[in-house]
Amino acid sequence: MRAGELKSLKMAVLGMSLAVGAPAAGPARAFDPSAGVTKESGPFALFKFGFSAYKNGRKDEAVEAYRYAAEKGHTGSRWALANMYAYGDGVAENDLEAFKIYSEIAQQGVEPGSEDTGYFVNALIALAGYYRRGIPDSPVQADLPQARQLYFQAASTFGIAEAQFQLARMLLSGEGGTVNVQQAKKWLNRARKNGHAGAMGVFGNVIFQEGQTVRGLAYMTAALDQCSPKDRPWLQSMQEQAFSLATEDDRRVAIAMAQNMHPQADE
Repeated sequence: MRAGELKSLKMAVLGMSLAVGAPAAGPARAFDPSAGVTKESGPFALFKFGFSAYKNGRKDEAVEAYRYAAEKGHTGSRWALANMYAYGDGVAENDLEAFKIYSEIAQQGVEPGSEDTGYFVNALIALAGYYRRGIPDSPVQADLPQARQLYFQAASTFGIAEAQFQLARMLLSGEGGTVNVQQAKKWLNRARKNGHAGAMGVFGNVIFQEGQTVRGLAYMTAALDQCSPKDRPWLQSMQEQAFSLATEDDRRVAIAMAQNMHPQADE
């Protein structure tokens, strides 16, 4: 699974009823007796044990504990286990298995104000990414309208900046539906004001193309200064292309303006 799409909410119906994968065949490992935790322990005790084991590098024990807790309905353990499969972290990478577990989290929904809300939201965003790409050699095919709907749910109901950003990108490109630049700008603005540097840069590029040369350049430049390393290459390419089309005066004013810009700045 691509990093950054799991940033990290009840989905209508996923179209598949998929359960958490069972532990691999063979005898289950015994937990350290001194830990006071067994497979019969309560789900939260198993989750805590799994979290501690993971932090201390005992990922095989973490997987085992998370599996037992997940079987007992613990959402945080399901989410942790799904992440491990998605990234090949302590287990063989298996996007289909991750998809199944994220699906289970999404299908169970979440009560308003629940402590499980964060897990639910992240599951929706992860599923949106899978539906956007599909999973090769699996029954999970790309379904762009479904991906757009999931991003919309996370963006509108829960105000998640990454979902707002990804939804805007789909609206700009017409993925999963019609192109809608005005709606894309609305979601980019919301994501930008939630601190999303990538959204700030794309917003700047959109208004640059609409003729707001200086302000667009300023947003792109500020975004490049504030972005994470993983976003720097594509933001830099976008900003440099825009700079090459601007006059020297516009560049100078935009650079000065960018120094006082923050993602939350007003349009």
